[in-house]
Amino acid sequence: MRYPRSKLPASPTGTADEAPESVIKDAVGNVLADGDTVIVIKNLKVKGNPTPIKVGTKVRNIRLVDGVDGHDIDCKVDGFGSMQLKSSVVKKA
Repeated sequence: MRYPRSKLPASPTGTADEAPESVIKDAVGNVLADGDTVIVIKNLKVKGNPTPIKVGTKVRNIRLVDGVDGHDIDCKVDGFGSMQLKSSVVKKA
């Protein structure tokens, strides 16, 4: 059944306590979710470590967070340990 614009049924709205969920996208534009596997697309220097995280490094089981300075992925990188990454330097695998 088609309704005139002024007679559309009211859509359900959330309560004022609910914050709108932000969508985090990778460098290519794919939407990321908790538990995804991503691939690093550029060399990343790590403080205190002489070798960078190299292009093509797979990072498994990411967790999306509200980090500092745009770091919105919390993860563990093999050989480097726990760290936060920016979504602009990864792509979904």
